[in-house]
Amino acid sequence: MKQQRPIAITNGRIVTPEGIIDGTLRLADGIIASTGADAPRDGDKIVEVGGKLVAPGLIDFGVFAIDKPAFHFGGITRAALMPDQSPPLDLPSRVSYIAKSGKPDFWIHPLAAATRGLEGREIAEFALMREAGARGIATGRQWIADSGAMLRLLQYAAMLDMIVVSHAEDAALVGSAVATAGEVATRRGLPSAPAEAEAIAIARDISLARMAGTKLHFRQVTTRAGLDLVRQAKDAGQRVTCGVTPAHFMLSDLATVDFRTFARLSPPLRSEADRQAVREAIADGTIDVIASGHDPRGPEDKRLPFADAEPGMAGAETLLAMTLSLVRDGVIDIGRAFDLLARNPAALLGVQAGAIAGGHEADIAIIDPDKPWIIQSARMEATAGNTPFDGQPTQGRVSALYKGGVPITL
Repeated sequence: MKQQRPIAITNGRIVTPEGIIDGTLRLADGIIASTGADAPRDGDKIVEVGGKLVAPGLIDFGVFAIDKPAFHFGGITRAALMPDQSPPLDLPSRVSYIAKSGKPDFWIHPLAAATRGLEGREIAEFALMREAGARGIATGRQWIADSGAMLRLLQYAAMLDMIVVSHAEDAALVGSAVATAGEVATRRGLPSAPAEAEAIAIARDISLARMAGTKLHFRQVTTRAGLDLVRQAKDAGQRVTCGVTPAHFMLSDLATVDFRTFARLSPPLRSEADRQAVREAIADGTIDVIASGHDPRGPEDKRLPFADAEPGMAGAETLLAMTLSLVRDGVIDIGRAFDLLARNPAALLGVQAGAIAGGHEADIAIIDPDKPWIIQSARMEATAGNTPFDGQPTQGRVSALYKGGVPITL
């Protein structure tokens, strides 16, 4: 699928790395040809957007499932897929298949399994998987408890200049917990683990990454103590980044008081103090990425007692709207929002996308940031609608989407 005719998007508010500008965005031959100054040329297809935002297509870093309709609905044009598949992405052939599977209207960037079978022991063959299309290495849903194995894989990743994506929870402390230790978990009788399990895992991995000289990304950091450790590592010049999902800046563990399993997540929802710490870290730049954590679960996994339900949420369709709520609340500006949703994930993956700049891939979302809608789990495009935001009124919808300059049907 290639762009057949140049497109001129006019009368839009164009979100660029330098700020929002007015003017025309031209797309030609699948890339961004010019921004702002150029008028439409003869032969261009004119797309008049009536003052809407013209933004880079979102890049969702660290999803567990691919639902093209859900991602298209949310304005997502690329996603980094976690290795927790069936079978795991621990062989070059599996990585190669996944890397090609979404094209032409959606690009999937596989993250290679850090260990064979994601069992946390034997290091997988990263070099061959990189050649097959892997854009990074990930430990999956689990923390690697063996420090020796973790150091070896970090050293191997450093030799290949590949980023390692780590799950930040000390497995021995977490065990079978489904909630964060505190008043809510105690009153509801839920198996819980201390929030400190996150900081302990982060401290260990940061120390090992410093020894190995590796680029390290924590897929989710959700506590003040964990965020403080990431902040200190950055201040020391270490190549450490981190992300979070909207659930952890929109909701606290109070969302679990009625045992609704749509709020059964991994890591679990935290205290209100930690939720506020996440919002502060988004504002001050400690958090680099906001991702959906897209992991839809059907009724067979969710219609169970809270402690027995599987963690996970369908997040692709609500990612943009929840992030735009931070703009309306004055936590960040619109430019920072798209750094978190597109530009920074692109940098982590090493792809020339995620920003409206000359020569970048023409992955473009036309967005009405004020369009109201109500999130309804029963009407979601994902394979399952298990969202903790079910029934919530929100604002911000994608009205048009382009992948490589080609319009995508929404």
